[in-house]
Amino acid sequence: MARLSLEDLQSPVSIWKEEDVIGGERVDAFVVILRTTGCWWSWQKGCLMCGYNSASSRQVTPQHLRLQLAQASKRYKGEKMVKIYTSGSFLDPREVPLDVRAEVFSTFPGADRVLVESRPEFITVENLQDIDHRAAVAIGLESANEEILKKCVRKGFTVKDYTVAANVLPDAGLPLRTYLLLKPPYLTERAAVEDTIASIAYAAPLSESVSINPVNVQRDTVVDVLWRKGSYRPPWAWSLIEVLRIGRRMTDTRLLSSPSGGGTIRGVHNCPHCDRKILDAVQRFSFSQDLEHLEVPECGCRRHWSALMDLQDVLGTSVDVDRYLSDELEFD
Repeated sequence: MARLSLEDLQSPVSIWKEEDVIGGERVDAFVVILRTTGCWWSWQKGCLMCGYNSASSRQVTPQHLRLQLAQASKRYKGEKMVKIYTSGSFLDPREVPLDVRAEVFSTFPGADRVLVESRPEFITVENLQDIDHRAAVAIGLESANEEILKKCVRKGFTVKDYTVAANVLPDAGLPLRTYLLLKPPYLTERAAVEDTIASIAYAAPLSESVSINPVNVQRDTVVDVLWRKGSYRPPWAWSLIEVLRIGRRMTDTRLLSSPSGGGTIRGVHNCPHCDRKILDAVQRFSFSQDLEHLEVPECGCRRHWSALMDLQDVLGTSVDVDRYLSDELEFD
């Protein structure tokens, strides 16, 4: 990994503003990606789809983190929600030392909620003893299927590990947001949809909200290699609609999705005729939870997707089926 300049070490990876929900209320959110030493698991093996650690550096020191916070504070305008991402685990003291952790919360006095992310091994009673009461924690479970988690995601923890961590958070008064991955590599489109729906059923009772994250092809990952070889296609946007529709009927837990790279060949997509309409529908649903917002105009590509879902159990991988259907069906 190339050495970073002093300016990079002292600067957050990115800062932007968006919207989210606290207690049913739509609020402004301030988002910061801190540049840290990175996810410890990515330095060992890493998840098959994750390229976020490319922005991390072992050169980062606690003082660099403080200078990044100082930059972020200049752009903070009192948003009610703050999201602190580190491309790893905020609760890992090797990544964010305890004294810096406290400074993160004090940097944003106007926030009612500060969302951080962590792997489950750092969510313990001892590690949460002094955490700010405004904190909320997100865990990337990805799948509630142990085999998929191990072989298709290579997450480096088990569903049991997630469950133990999820049960620690209520006693600390901290809400949980669970991330689920739609279409890890090596799954057909149908299998991916079915796995995400099953994972919603598992995670929803433990979570305040569940975020469905369709795979986007990040550079220098195993998924990137498969995609370049023509052996992986990101999920269809119709699959995302299907997951949200069925999931919403199963639970009252808030479901949301804000796809990275949506509508591009590296992200969740259908065809140029309907991608934008579907992504807009997903965004509306994520705030309203109203199934009517998932009703989108029919598009010719939906027949292609439906045929793919029906045939792939016979023909093999989703890429194999997609190649077959491209010769058999025409889009409107």
